[in-house]
Amino acid sequence: MNDLVVREDLSVVTTGTQDFVTVKLAGQTLGIPVLAVHDVLNAQQITKIPLSADWVSGVLNLRGRIVTAIDLRSRLGLEPLGGEKKSMSVVVEHNDEPYSLQIDEVGEVLSLDDQLFERNPVTLDARWRDVSKGIYRLENELLAILDVEKLLAFETNTKAA
Repeated sequence: MNDLVVREDLSVVTTGTQDFVTVKLAGQTLGIPVLAVHDVLNAQQITKIPLSADWVSGVLNLRGRIVTAIDLRSRLGLEPLGGEKKSMSVVVEHNDEPYSLQIDEVGEVLSLDDQLFERNPVTLDARWRDVSKGIYRLENELLAILDVEKLLAFETNTKAA
């Protein structure tokens, strides 16, 4: 059972924990709620879609279901993944459609205390701030929590950053 706690800054949080799949993108560690992740995939064969947005890599077949592959580096205005490295994917769902979010690598699953969750700091790069719900301060880095809804809100904007 979760309890409500009032912090020093007068924000109210529930006590409990949240589980996140961690991923890396351009050196930044991001967290995606475990319950939002349907699959984690190694590099897949992707079929290009003519005349699609530059951040749409194409589509892939996942157990008979067509999944749109989104190049997060391109979506966020980052440099392409260099060298021989192949991107991995995390499959999430938005508006009842599956999307494969192409990322650099998958980390671990972290269970984090709700009381440690913070709003995005003003010093956080705007690219991350625009698609992040907030952060957790880990031992050596910030974990930005990815807001999948904002990231995949294609109807309202064409580029998140």
